[in-house]
Amino acid sequence: MRLVDLRSDTLTMPSPEMRRLMTEAELGDDVFGEDPTVNRLQDVAAERMGKEAALFVSSGTMGNLLGVLVNARSGQEIIADTDSHVFVNEGGGAASLGGIQIRTVSTPRGVMSPEQVERAIRPTDDVHQPITACVSVEDTHNRHGGVVWPLEALRSVSEVAHRHGAGVHLDGARIYNAAVASGVPVAEIAATADTVTFCLSKGLGCPIGSLFCGPEDKVQEALRWRKMLGGGTRQAGVLAAAGLYALDHMVDRLADDHANARTLAEGLAEIDGVRCELDRVETNIVFIELERMSAHEFTAECDKRGLRADGNGRRVRLVTHFGVEPEDVQYALSVISEVTAS
Repeated sequence: MRLVDLRSDTLTMPSPEMRRLMTEAELGDDVFGEDPTVNRLQDVAAERMGKEAALFVSSGTMGNLLGVLVNARSGQEIIADTDSHVFVNEGGGAASLGGIQIRTVSTPRGVMSPEQVERAIRPTDDVHQPITACVSVEDTHNRHGGVVWPLEALRSVSEVAHRHGAGVHLDGARIYNAAVASGVPVAEIAATADTVTFCLSKGLGCPIGSLFCGPEDKVQEALRWRKMLGGGTRQAGVLAAAGLYALDHMVDRLADDHANARTLAEGLAEIDGVRCELDRVETNIVFIELERMSAHEFTAECDKRGLRADGNGRRVRLVTHFGVEPEDVQYALSVISEVTAS
């Protein structure tokens, strides 16, 4: 049976050339700082993001946790969107491991306004309230359909945070999707934040890994936290080699994923029983609302026909990625049309 898997862009597989470079990587012990391939990846990542330093970490969740831990302290608070990954999908790590609480702000598109951030910042002269230490933003925003933060919106929120003495962490898991979609250089996006995390394991096609980037002192602090979290690795150059390949060869092709997502969304909008907000489809994520069946029923029927999707309630997420071709999009549309008509 044909299989088209649109559950997530984490399902990408490394290309043959990426695999070859992984097997040929020059290696050392990264805990001693002696893996040359990891060191090179960190240098390249820092340069691309316009930051002083970078740290190779196991996952985006670890990178975001480091961003919280180096920007806030136990008993303090960070501000984040209600649907942000750091609040919804990271296991309460900020609270359980850092003693840091998250104050949420509800938004219609995942983009906080400077006025919302201003109102959410705690007064410093009230001992009853925690100190606002950091604002966390997510670009692109996963649960809002992969929407891109406008650059001026990022700058405005950053200005408010810094004016109040708070840091800014950017969950840039898909920051390269944001850069490709908006035409804004990735370093300009990253410049709005003190620290930034971006993933290699989503649209960039690597099997594992993220980068935490920022000032030298915060990256050194993150290194200590990474060790405490069990994130020290040894001959990690076999993984870092994939990241180096991805940064050189997998960024521009993200535009193909965006084009496939747009084609998918436009086709879905024509299917009876499916509601798709086309104005939210800016990158590689498409959300639909089912009018006549549950997400569980829908995904079960799609799976029987070789299409995999992820959903809850009546909401379903479909993500295009490396390995999904235009003909796969057409197949997905035919399956969804058949399932919703049955």
